[in-house]
Amino acid sequence: MNCTAALPILAIPMLTVLTGCQTILDTAPKAPASMIINKKLNTSNPLTAKMPAIDQQGYIAYVEEQGVGVAKVSTLYRIRPDGSNRQMIDQLNGYIYAPVWSTDGQMLAYSKQAPRQHPKIYIYNVKSNSKNLVVNAEGSNLSPSFSPDGQKILYSSTVGGNADIYEMRLSDGSIKQLTTLPSTEVQPSYASDGKSFVYTSDKVRAGRPSIYRYYFATGHAALISTGGYAASPQLSIDGQRLAYLNGRKAAVMTLGTGKVINLAETGLDEPARLSPSGQYAIYPMRHSNLGGQVDGKSGGGLVIHSLSGNTSYAINDKEGGMVRSPIWGR
Repeated sequence: MNCTAALPILAIPMLTVLTGCQTILDTAPKAPASMIINKKLNTSNPLTAKMPAIDQQGYIAYVEEQGVGVAKVSTLYRIRPDGSNRQMIDQLNGYIYAPVWSTDGQMLAYSKQAPRQHPKIYIYNVKSNSKNLVVNAEGSNLSPSFSPDGQKILYSSTVGGNADIYEMRLSDGSIKQLTTLPSTEVQPSYASDGKSFVYTSDKVRAGRPSIYRYYFATGHAALISTGGYAASPQLSIDGQRLAYLNGRKAAVMTLGTGKVINLAETGLDEPARLSPSGQYAIYPMRHSNLGGQVDGKSGGGLVIHSLSGNTSYAINDKEGGMVRSPIWGR
């Protein structure tokens, strides 16, 4: 049995640990939000204590949404994998979409959409604590992804009237269009060797997306067989696993065998995302899928799952909002 999918996860501010199919509250004192960034991970958590250093030292970025319609407020946070050191990066009246880390964890790209404006892509620099607008073309500019060397980004845009994938060189802003099909091509994500990327397309059947892998050397793309509705792909650093949205479930596939781990139906149609080591997956969940409301709130939280064992824990939202788009950086 997959306990992550079968057992309601109780999200207790700030951290709940699920070991096997038992719920254990981590009662260790939590660090205040103002604590210095380089504080060590809370090793009293039995799951994070076993994490490789590359995962422990990284930050998870995610979006928390409050309100609806014109009252929508989106906040971009980063947080340690143990739930400590939560820090706000950006906030606006509107939407923030799909943050993504650079390979070195020093830059975070994401899309912002203010009311009555199109989505634009920004890059946040950790060291300088600055935000720069990098894509402001007319249309929807979404799903950025950094090249391994941090010199380029992939993204999707409707600037040409149809959703296609573009590559931008950050040093001079030069842009190359990579897909030109009449179908919808979105959600690109670089492979760690920079020789290819995965993306979502409905070119076989409109409204029925599949995942493809585009190879820069040939300019051609190959289908990654998933057996049904599949979207929002991300490759592990070693290239052996694919995290994605499998129907309505956050899932991880081992590419060599085709074996799929369906982690949970999140209630949000959000994919899983992999830790830097590829040994853990993270995905958001509504409180209703985490075992009900928490302190009267109806928002959500983040679930981190060990892919090598049936162990998970949840990090609760900060302000009772809906949590979306977590991404784990170094």
